[in-house]
Parts: sequence; C-alpha cells; structure tokens
Amino acid sequence: MAETEKTIIKGRYQGSGRGFGFLIPEGGQARVSDFFVPPRHENGAWDGDTVEAEPEGEDPLRPGRQCARVTRIVERGNPLVTGVLIRRDREMWLKPDNDRLPSAIKIVGSKARLREGEKAAAAVTSYGTAHLPPLGSVRETFGPAGTRQASTEAILCQQGIQREFPALAQAEAAAVRQRVPAAACRGRMDLRKKTVITIDGASSKDLDDAVSLERDRDGNWVLGVHIADVSYYVTPGTALDQEAFQRGTSVYFADQVIPMLPVELSNGICSLNPGVDRLTLSCIMTMSPRGELLDHTLAKSVIRSAERMTYEDCNRLLQNADSALAERYRNILPMLRDMAALSKVLERRRRARGSLDLESQESYIHCDETGRPVDITARQSGESEKLIESFMLAANETVAKHLFDCKKPAVYRVHEKPSAEKVENLRAMLSPLGFNLREGDNGTLQKALDTFRDRPEGPAVSMMVLRSLMKARYDTENLGHFGLAAPYYCHFTSPIRRYPDLMVHRCLHLLLDKKPHSEAKLAKDCARAAVQSSRREIAAQTAERDIDKLYFADYMRDHIGETFPAAVSGVTKFGLFAALPSGVEGLIPVESLPDDRYDYDELHLTLTGERTGRKYTFGMALEVVCVAADPGTGQVDFRLPGREDAPGRPARAERPLPERSRKKRESARKGGRRGGNRPAMHVPKKRGKGRRSRH
Repeated sequence: MAETEKTIIKGRYQGSGRGFGFLIPEGGQARVSDFFVPPRHENGAWDGDTVEAEPEGEDPLRPGRQCARVTRIVERGNPLVTGVLIRRDREMWLKPDNDRLPSAIKIVGSKARLREGEKAAAAVTSYGTAHLPPLGSVRETFGPAGTRQASTEAILCQQGIQREFPALAQAEAAAVRQRVPAAACRGRMDLRKKTVITIDGASSKDLDDAVSLERDRDGNWVLGVHIADVSYYVTPGTALDQEAFQRGTSVYFADQVIPMLPVELSNGICSLNPGVDRLTLSCIMTMSPRGELLDHTLAKSVIRSAERMTYEDCNRLLQNADSALAERYRNILPMLRDMAALSKVLERRRRARGSLDLESQESYIHCDETGRPVDITARQSGESEKLIESFMLAANETVAKHLFDCKKPAVYRVHEKPSAEKVENLRAMLSPLGFNLREGDNGTLQKALDTFRDRPEGPAVSMMVLRSLMKARYDTENLGHFGLAAPYYCHFTSPIRRYPDLMVHRCLHLLLDKKPHSEAKLAKDCARAAVQSSRREIAAQTAERDIDKLYFADYMRDHIGETFPAAVSGVTKFGLFAALPSGVEGLIPVESLPDDRYDYDELHLTLTGERTGRKYTFGMALEVVCVAADPGTGQVDFRLPGREDAPGRPARAERPLPERSRKKRESARKGGRRGGNRPAMHVPKKRGKGRRSRH
C-alpha cells in the first residue's frame, strides 16, 4: 500500500522573538488561517521567511489551534538587517531593530571604521545553526543610534527605498527635452484652448492630474480628467522604466519625498505646469445632471493648463471668503463652483450604492528650515480636496470598465470583502459601544460609521472599520472594489508616483494605437507589475508610518509633562494605546493605571478593574500626560493625570517577565498588536504635500 502523501503548506513565517512563531499560508490573513509553530519546530526560519510546513494537528495546550512544523525555507525575507552595533568579547555584533529576529548577528569582514552604538545595516552571509550564530557584513552605517536622522535612513534601507537614482536612469532623465516638440502633438486631441486647471497642495511640484468642466448642448456635464502621459517618456526596457518598476511608488514622509521618477520628469516635463504644453491621456466623461455616466472618450491629448490652483485657495473661493482672490480667479470661478456642485452629486451617488465614507486620521508634520518637527496638526479635507477625489474616482472607474469591456490587459485595483473572522472581530469591538453589527456588508458598516460620526468615539470607530477591511492590492483580474462598492476600479490618475498607473497608461496606448501584436507581452508585464507594485506599496506604507512615528516622538520630546486630550486607540494585556487629535500615539502601561488588577478581554478589547469595575475600552475619551518620547525608536509614553510617577507593578502574578513584556510592547508599537496596521483601501489622490490620502 502506497504511503499517504503528506500535506505541504506554503506561507510566510511570523516569528515572535520568543522561540515560537506562526505560519500564515499564502492568501491567508494573520489571525484568520494561521498555524502555530511551537518552539524548535521553526527549522531555522526567521520572521518574514517564505517557508513550507507540514500540519501537526491541534495544540494540546489550546484546543482548536492548529500546529505546523517548518520543513523547508523557500526564500529568506531578511537578506539585509538593520540594528545597533555592540561589542561582545572583542567582537562586533549587530543587535537587530526587529526584535522578532535573532538577538544578535556576528559581524564579519572589515570592522576598522565601525563604532559601537552606531546604527547600521548588515547583509546576512549565514543564518546560523543551533550551535553557530548568524553572520553578516556591514553594508552601510547611518550615524549614532537614538537619533531620528539615523533611524530614518535605517528604515528606508530596510524597506529597500533608495534616495539616489542609478547613474544610467539619471542620465536618461537628464536627456529628456523639457519642452514638448510640435511633432509629439500630431495625432493627439488638442485641448490647449480649453480651460484646464490643476488643483494640488501648495508645495506640490509633481502635478500629474488636471481637470476641466463644461456643459454640452443638452445640458449634460462634460468632465475632463487629464493625466500626464508619463508612458510617452518612460518606455519599456529603459533604465528609467526598470528603476520605476523596482521602486513601485513614490514615498512621502514629513516634509520629504523620495520620487519614483527623477525630478526632471516628476517635477519637469511630466508635471502639468501652467502655461506650457504637456502631453496627457484624457478621460472625458459626459454625465447627466444627476451624475449618470452617459458616454466617455479616452484619448491621447495635449493640454496647456490655465491655472495652477491650490487646495487652500480653492477652498476660500468656494466659501466666498476672499474677494481679492475671487477677482484674481474670476475667469475660472464659475467653473470651479460647477465642479463643486458636480462633486456633491457624484459623492451622493457613491454613497447610495454603498461606498464607505471613512474618515481616517492623517497628520501634517510641520518642519522648520533644519527639518525638525515644530508642529503636528490633523489634516483637514476641504471642498476642493473632495472635488478632486470625486473626479479621480470617476476617471479610475471609467477607465477600468473600458479596459474590462474591451478584454484587454490591465492592472486593476482590487479590494475584496472582509472575511468572516474580521467581521466577527469588528462585531466584538463595537459591542461594548452599544452597536450590534449584524452583517459585514457595505450598508451595515456605513450605518456603524454614521451612528458614531458626531460622537467622541467617532474617529475610533472609523479606525475600527478601516482595520477590519481587507488589504487592497493590484491584480490583473477584475475582482471589484468593496470599499468603493465599485464593480470596476483601477489606478489611472497618478503615473508620476505609482507604477500601476503607468502600466494602465500603456494598456490604453495599446488600445488606442491598435497594436494587438504587443498584447501578449503587455499581459505578462501587467502580471509582474501587479505583484511588484503591491509589495512596494506595503514597503512604502511601512516606511512612511514608521518614519512618521520618529517625527512624532521628536516633536513630543519638547512636550514632556504636558496634558493632552486623547482617545484609546488600542487595548492590550499590557496597557492602553492612546491617540491625540494630531495623530500622535503612545502607550499607557497597565501598571500605571489606577490601583487595581485589570482583566484583559481580548474579544471585546477591554481592560476591567477586578475591584473597582473600572473599564477601559477602544475609543474611550481620556486625558493623558506625556512622560517620555524617544525619537530613535518612535516610542511615546503616556500616563493618566496624577499617575505620572506611578510605580510599575504587575497587574497579575502571571504577567510576563520584564524583558518579555518589553518585547511584546515593542512589537505592538510596530503594528503587531491586534488591529495594528491600517490597510489602504485605495489611493487615488495625493493631498497637501503629496501624502497618501485615506484612499
């Protein structure tokens, strides 16, 4: 009788730093379909490795939890590790920043210029064994550990984000003419006499979208969304294209941007600057007064922007708040008011079909001339930001449906409905707030958002719903967009800063130029781009989030001892996370809560005092005092007023040892706590200085 074939599971190993770990199967989500990997069953796997494993039945200590043993490491996830250099027994070691990795990596090779206490990145040359330590050679040092600057560069390095462009790509960019030749305009729809404007943040320099609006003879709206034709300048096989593919996206943090394309393109010939000819791809949509799409045209075009508008000026104009500004822009003010009216119509239509109206927190970090943060404010969306968002969404949907109907290659932006596990978790979190979540559909989720919108718990509930959603990604198959309730969706409007948009432009060129012989190759390129762009988006989001935390901590360092209003943004066994209105988040250790022993309810995310019954819940409003801030790690510590010097003590006898507790806290600060990382649903438009919006 033949031996029964063993089941092999492939997935990502998530280490804990404490001997055990978890296997997240491919296509699975953490805490939904993961397997517990007991100590000594990881077979040398590190956190982030792609592995194969065999199921081993249920965990005897926790019935219902499936276990697995790693049998093979398919791909290492940490070829480069960042950390702090330390000396041990005359040897130099790297202590990794990621506490889920081994405690130290022995440095080999030249150590002459290395200094203890420096932040550094090491290439792993050996992952070690049960008896030998892992080895690595230092690739780069970033300066003294503990500083925001060194930690920023280390995060960028860890995520594979390069500030400088390769020489060949830079040379190709420098060779691009900064004026559009007449020959390039031939055969294009000439829109240079149309009133076309850009609306962006005041300091934005990469203006890749412009809009126009007029009425036709029948009284219908004719909305034009005109996007920089980056594909004309960045062609397949060039060094520029290869570098853009590797980067996948621009990266924005604080007052800085690391562009996907060199500034000669992103801020130069591809930027839709006013008064100059620019090559574009136009999506011109004819809409009824009720916002119904009646017809559309996709065309290669040439425009000449009439005005470079800012969100701030547009908002003042639409509020009738500045007569001098109204006089300055009297030629476009009627069109701007029509745009605002159409935007509201489109927004109502999206809401009616089930699009989620999420109000996620976005912070604006104000820096001085030296780059040091001097203020942090919550970024507010005005009428003009919503206007541009509505128009970009409409264009993205129209282009996606057009490509789908034509059965041509495309890169879609897909967002699947929440899993049953995620819906159940959200139900448990909303229950203490008095909301019974019956279903996980668009209508029910929106009802939850509307119920709490004007209540103190509103921002927290919006965050809960956002965290319950699946992670949006790119795919060559059209799977629809749950968050937008859109059956067709792609990213078309930002080719300067997103590679998938550039691929969608190439797909449109194939269609418009009628070149079927290129279709097979383009389909393969789309598949590669979808995978790579999804990966690089996650890397960029991780870097932006982690670097912003460094700036937050640097800013809070000057506000030690001050009291702030806050709301509970996370509940764990070891304490509360509290978020300020500005977006700064810090930890309140359970040991510092008013004298009591606190029971942690993981299902409902609450801490409840055994003696007093005092309960702390997700979304709860409170006041906090900042007691510590570390710009090298991004950690901020809060206490409740009157508890600034509260001695730490275990809430229970079985609380973990201090070192173990520290690792758990650091893991949670980095997004490892339940509901930690915010998923990006869709990203149609930059705001302010180019930061990612809630979409």
